[in-house]
Amino acid sequence: MFEKLETIERTYEELTQQMTDPAVIGDQARYTKVAKQSREIEPVVEKFRELRKLDRDIAGAKELMRDAEDEEMREIAAAELPELEDRRAGVENELKVLLLPKDPNDEKNVIFEVRAGTGGEEACLFAAEILRMYARYAERHGWKFQVTDSSETGLGGIQKAEAIIEGDKVYSRLKHESGVHRVQRVPQTEASGRIHTSAVTVAILPEAEEVDVKIDPKDIRVDTFCSSGPGGQSVNTTYSAVRITHLPTNTVVSMQDEKSQIKNREKAMRILRSRLLEIERQKQQNAISAERRSQVGSGDRSEKIRTYNFKENRVTDHRIGLTIHQLDQIMEGGIEGLIDAVVTHFQAEKLTD
Repeated sequence: MFEKLETIERTYEELTQQMTDPAVIGDQARYTKVAKQSREIEPVVEKFRELRKLDRDIAGAKELMRDAEDEEMREIAAAELPELEDRRAGVENELKVLLLPKDPNDEKNVIFEVRAGTGGEEACLFAAEILRMYARYAERHGWKFQVTDSSETGLGGIQKAEAIIEGDKVYSRLKHESGVHRVQRVPQTEASGRIHTSAVTVAILPEAEEVDVKIDPKDIRVDTFCSSGPGGQSVNTTYSAVRITHLPTNTVVSMQDEKSQIKNREKAMRILRSRLLEIERQKQQNAISAERRSQVGSGDRSEKIRTYNFKENRVTDHRIGLTIHQLDQIMEGGIEGLIDAVVTHFQAEKLTD
């Protein structure tokens, strides 16, 4: 691990040097790329330097314990050593987490979905509260939370809602929130005071980026033919019309607006790219839909990841066995403790793997 960290540190120093190079500063695209690379590895380098300092401090404390003539100095070093070693173990663990393979989606914004599951109107009311909870959490982090679609019910609940959450590393914080959220409480519509159990599903999806369509020349067939219809003397006399077929998708575009074959081909290629872009977008949407289904299951109460019990003012995350008796604060967006614990749990699993 240390060899890898030393390599990363050298790379960081080289990037820092490049950022002072007039040639790099004068090339905006290159400077942006170098600065981005530097920012990405800076936390690792800072933590590595902290680890090395702790190693020096530990070595110094051990030397004092062994060689110091002053008894008081030896006692101070002996008292300080366990604390230094504990700090070192913590920093080393943080470094291991920083060195884990990065999820390419971690930096992305999020498409947030919440849907009422089993429980009728009570599930719809809780879905509205869950939506508000995450909106408040986003607000605490300075993120932008914009509801893009909502299907409301008569009593103030929602059947389903969708929002875009924009901000710094949103997906990295929220990606483990997907699943069934179960609520146990006496519904507003319950006259006898019995506790009901209802469920809502939450899906956290990384926002799809614009797809760049690159067309391999080997994937297209270009046919030329005589124009037909209005067009003056050149109609039916020159092969200016163009038909382009994209073989992998069997997408066909014909163009004969221009008298020039070159111009018709350029126009046809622009339209072909647009159509292929739409095909890719549709594929992404289908993949997102499949991902959402895999995340939220059927919305049945038995598939719960978390239970919110209002009578006992508690929330339990069943994946990590954590219970917090602060439900009132959590419903106001104070879910940092839950999210931190879940993120730490899954990071630990990765480290074990």
